Amino acid sequence: MALKVKAQEKLQKIGTYAGKYRYIMMPELYTSLSQDKVIKEAALRSGVSKGIMQACWDAAGEVIKAWATEGHSVALPGLGTMRFGLRAKSVEKVDEVKAGLITSRRIIFTPAVELKDELAGTAIQITCYDRDGKEVKRVTSTDSGDIEDPENTQPSNGGGQGGGGYQSSDDPGEGD
Repeated sequence: MALKVKAQEKLQKIGTYAGKYRYIMMPELYTSLSQDKVIKEAALRSGVSKGIMQACWDAAGEVIKAWATEGHSVALPGLGTMRFGLRAKSVEKVDEVKAGLITSRRIIFTPAVELKDELAGTAIQITCYDRDGKEVKRVTSTDSGDIEDPENTQPSNGGGQGGGGYQSSDDPGEGD
């Protein structure tokens, strides 16, 4: 399995490259899986009935919601932990502290090391599109998943000699 990424040529409107076309990479998003499909698959993999899995799913959701809203960081099996957080303005005096200082409420997810390792080891398939939406190139990763740091002049663990560990389908044998 591989993560699918698209690189779309877009006109930059701000910043260092304003007025220039640059290829911007973003993950290709798949359709959202329905809760029913997830429950069916979990029931199949666990060997329990769909009804029991639905009851467990609902109960787990209620427990996670209750504990997270009480301030706990809650484990999500095989994924990591989630907790609620917030952003707020600061004030100088204790008399100025009030709920109105809160600017946003957030859900904070901290992935498990195993999940991060799985992601790091997953191949990447990049499809490049020009500014007219025409496919112009495909690239598939062949490296260990290490990220090459352009600010670092030393080669990365998976990048070898600066090639980035990628193989282009239109330039066989040459790293991109």
